[in-house]
Order: sequence, then C-alpha cells, then structure tokens
Amino acid sequence: YSLTLNGNPSTLDPQYADDASSNTIIKNLYSGLLTTDQNGNISCCNAKSYDVSANGLEYTFHLRDDNYWFYDKNMNDIIEPDEYFTVTAKDYEFALKRVLDPAMHSPFAEQFTCIKHGGLVSKGELALEMAGVSATDDHTLKITLEYPCAEFPELMTTAAAYPCNEEFFYSTKGRYGLDDESVMSNGAFFVRHWFFDPYGHNNILYMKANSANENESREISPTFLSFEIEDNEEEIRQMFKEGETQCFTTMNSVGYNPEKYAISDSAATTLGLIFNPDDEIFSNLNLRKSLSLSINREELGKKMNGGDMQPAYAIIPPAVDLLGRSYRELSSEKIFDVYDPKEARNYLEKARTELGRRSFDSVKIMVNSAVCGSGSLHQLSTGWQDILGIYIGIEDVTDEEFYSRIESGDYSIALYPVKGNSCSGLSVISQFETIPCLNYAFGDYRYSADILRCPTPSELVEAYSSAERGIMGQFGFIPIAYKKSYLIAAPSNEEIYLDPF
Repeated sequence: YSLTLNGNPSTLDPQYADDASSNTIIKNLYSGLLTTDQNGNISCCNAKSYDVSANGLEYTFHLRDDNYWFYDKNMNDIIEPDEYFTVTAKDYEFALKRVLDPAMHSPFAEQFTCIKHGGLVSKGELALEMAGVSATDDHTLKITLEYPCAEFPELMTTAAAYPCNEEFFYSTKGRYGLDDESVMSNGAFFVRHWFFDPYGHNNILYMKANSANENESREISPTFLSFEIEDNEEEIRQMFKEGETQCFTTMNSVGYNPEKYAISDSAATTLGLIFNPDDEIFSNLNLRKSLSLSINREELGKKMNGGDMQPAYAIIPPAVDLLGRSYRELSSEKIFDVYDPKEARNYLEKARTELGRRSFDSVKIMVNSAVCGSGSLHQLSTGWQDILGIYIGIEDVTDEEFYSRIESGDYSIALYPVKGNSCSGLSVISQFETIPCLNYAFGDYRYSADILRCPTPSELVEAYSSAERGIMGQFGFIPIAYKKSYLIAAPSNEEIYLDPF
C-alpha cells in the first residue's frame, strides 16, 4: 500500500514526537493499553481490562498476554534478529516515567502530572522512582493519581502512554526513535526501512505487518505500508494524480469529486484571529474587544454556505469527543456569542482615546492559503467597515511564509489554526500554554491544571468551558471558523480511518 508523508518524521519516540508525520507512523507502529474508536469511545486494547478504585485514585490495568514486541535488525547486541517477545507492564511503567523525567523534556509531561508526585518529579524535586506508576508483575500495571482525574483514561489512549522497553531503549545509545535500527514495534506494523536525505530524492519509510499482533479481535491489513516522504502538499497531490500514492490528507478538498474518490472529513481545527503583541495598535485590548463584538457569525456562516468551514463561537472544535459524543454537543458554543455592535462602538471610542488617534491605518489579516481560502472571510471586512468604519483586508500567503512571519513577528493580525494532537479538549487548550503566539494574551495561567483536577465528566465539561471563556475573555484569540481536515483516497480504500489529530 503506497502512501505519502508531508515531511520527514522528526522522531519515532512516542514519548517525545509531536509532529504529524511522526504521529502517522507511531500510530501504526505502536499500540497502548487503551484506545479510542472512530466514535470517540474509549476501550481496551493491550489491556484486557482495568479497574478503578472507589475514590478514583488507583487504576489497575490487566495486560493481555498476546501483545508482542518485534525487532527485525541484526544490528543490536541486546535483541536477537526477528525476535518476538511479550510486552510487559514494566514497559508501560518505564514509558510513563520517561514522560515525567525532567531530563527528557517531553512535551507531554504536564498532561501526566495528575500521576501521584508527577508534578514534583517533572520539576526534578523528587526522584523518578517516586512517581505513582508500578508494575506489580508482568501483566499488572498500577497507576496512582494525585487526585481523581476524569481525563486520565483519554490520556492513556495517547501515544505518550505507549510502551517503551527499557533494555532496548538503552541499547540504542541515544538513538532511540531516530533511525530504523532504533525502533521496535508492538503495534500493527514494524519499520523495515527508513531513508531520508534532505538534499536528495527517493526518501522512503517502509513498514511491514507485525503478524504476531494479529488475533481474533484484530486483523492487520494490508501486508505493507510504503510511505514516500515529500517536501510539500503540491508534490503529494501530483503523486496522487499519477497513481503513485493511494491516499493523502489535506485541508483543502477542492477539485476532488466524492463520487470519484473516497473522501472522509472531520472538523478538527479552529481558525481564530491572533494579534501581534508588539503591534502598537492591535495590542490594545479595547480595540480587540471592539473587533470581536463586531463579528456577526450568523451572517458569516451564510457566506460559508455549509462548506468545509462553519462559524466558530468557541475554541474546542466539533471533532473533539467526550463520552462518545462531540464535546460541542455537551457544551453549547452559543453561550459565547458576543455580537453587539453598539458595545463594539463603545470599545472603539475607548481605544481611540487610549491610542490618541481617530483613524487607523489599513492592515490585512494574514491567511495561510494551504489551510483555507479567504473568500468566505470577506464578510469580516464588510462587517467591520459597516459597524466600525475600519477597513481590514486579507492577505493570502504560503504555508512556509505564514509560519516564518509568525515566528519573526512580521504581522499585525493573522488567522491562526489551532488543533490538538489527540482527540481531547485538554490537548487543544494546552496549545495556548505552549505556543508563544497564542500564549501572550492570558499569561501564565495554566488552564490544563484545572482540567486535570476534574473528577467527573460533567465537571470536565465545565472546566473546558471555563478555559474557553477565560482565553476568549482576553481577546487575544478570536474564534472565527471550524475547519475540516480531509482524507482523500482512491475509491477502493474506504476502510482507512482518518485520525484528524
């Protein structure tokens, strides 16, 4: 089966990888104790069952005995070539402690501080051995939490909770996940060959089915995956056109007829306006409030006309699931509708007084053309001009230019795409704590800490809503639209599952 990756994976280390290409391979290379199905339901995978104590603080996972590591290289003194051996609870203990190890700098460490002593361990204030994770035997993993956490089962479905074999890890001598000789597999496929030359061509990552992990509940198909590694989406689209790849993911499905191709989609990205904190004018809070209160999302939705975008009143997109339902079904976003032209004009007058000017120079919203077309966004400009008398245009730029200018601060306003790395509200909210251009508006407050401390799903919904309200209340990120991601495949490939995160 021929596929493509848009860019070389940075690492195949599940406890560290945080880019789309890496995660695509990792999801096919490893598997965890729990998993999430296409409907957002959490179920057992490599755990045959798990128990939760009455106080919600202790999780005991009982492992299956038919999940195997596979390593097929005769390049390692520790592991015999083509050897299968059972994944044990110790592999999960080692993996979770790696996430919390301050020397590792895992991007997922904060999410797992709900584990007992996790916060102190991740700061280096307690020894790693003090973390509340222990393998009581080969088939039993006990995890003790610092406090009841309704989000914890979802965390255990993420790649950061995939197992890591300690003996193999140290045998790679710092190369773990960085080449085809430094990875094992406990998932559906294993890496047979990985070649990448940034200055050359024919870059490829080749995987074969890990038949040892096929069982009554899990059929592995196809027998191989051949990923061509390309530099950009234009090259991938051309390969698809020429039949050299059988599917690809994209933010733009224009030109692909659903009667001719197998197309699946998911609204997993929230597009919102961000403002340069160093911009003399648009760093003004009252001006940002004025712009936000002038956005008529109902009218904006008519321009979007039910296409690949829909108006967004809040931050967490519809693709995020909770309890097997879209989070947006559990928490109505309409409570965040702040459209109020009269109040918008009042804030504009305050901004003019504070800035000492009656008019503002014309600026443009920078839009990443690889993410969305700007046509349906012109309603924003029309609304601001009609209500506030301010003209703000739109500037389409390439993906490379967009992120380069964000990093250098060469923008006044930008339409920024926010998407988590897993199907959880926590993953989305944490973007505002780690990405600099999103973080400046609300400072050092850690909404993720509040989310992790929620003991029940109903309180979790309220914590998500509170985080959305708190972030939007600073008017540094103004939600505009939820945007779909697409998987476009040849018509004989309907069974491929799109994980938009």
